[in-house]
Amino acid sequence: MKIITYNLNGIRAAIRKGWADWVLENDFDIVCVQETKALEEQVDLSVLTDAGYHAHWHSAEKKGYSGVLTLSKSAPDHVVEGCGIKKYDEEGRVLRTDFGDWTLLNCYFPSGTSGDVRQDFKMDFLSDIFDFVTELKKDRSKIILVGDYNIAHTEKDIHNPVSNKNSSGFKPEERAWMTEWFDSGFVDAFRQIHTDKIEYSWWTYRANARANNKGWRIDYQSVTENMKDLIKDAHHLGDAVHSDHCPVYMEIDLTF
Repeated sequence: MKIITYNLNGIRAAIRKGWADWVLENDFDIVCVQETKALEEQVDLSVLTDAGYHAHWHSAEKKGYSGVLTLSKSAPDHVVEGCGIKKYDEEGRVLRTDFGDWTLLNCYFPSGTSGDVRQDFKMDFLSDIFDFVTELKKDRSKIILVGDYNIAHTEKDIHNPVSNKNSSGFKPEERAWMTEWFDSGFVDAFRQIHTDKIEYSWWTYRANARANNKGWRIDYQSVTENMKDLIKDAHHLGDAVHSDHCPVYMEIDLTF
């Protein structure tokens, strides 16, 4: 099974850049999108749904903001929009789809770059999503959580760790949360395959950062440890340029 997670920073703009055709050409089994910045009725996905993809949305109440979308070749057995916490659910940040005995969580973690209020919101989300998933694991032991985590975990995941040591997305408390997350029974799919490889998933639009590969790895596919041996490949599709992010790819030995 081929799964990608991709922050599109606006799905309508990405479609104009050929994103939907690119999905079809690559024949992915599951496509998880973050930052759709649109309502379902504002987007024509017929080229994908006509090709057999099932589309499930969780959009923000605020127009043109946040939102997640999961596309899958097989219909999920169960879909849940949100995590049951209003302040996150009204921003369209968590979408759950169940396939047989495993669960996929498509998540868009908040950014704290706009100031202290949103940084505090981000830290609240980290605590609450940890508790949410811990509770979910009691009934659903096989979980994949993909998305834009908005955190670079280690110095290998950011091109300039020294100058960004106190920047949102690389703060010590955020990195500590990532370590706790991966110590709690989850595996970073990319690091499972590539222990030391340097690849990034996001580049600022400033200073020609992408051309110079001055990026951050802030998009992840986490799988519970009971599934880690099923991971066959994981890497970044850096040639896809529909966004300031690139897709994160995982091939895993699962069936719908």
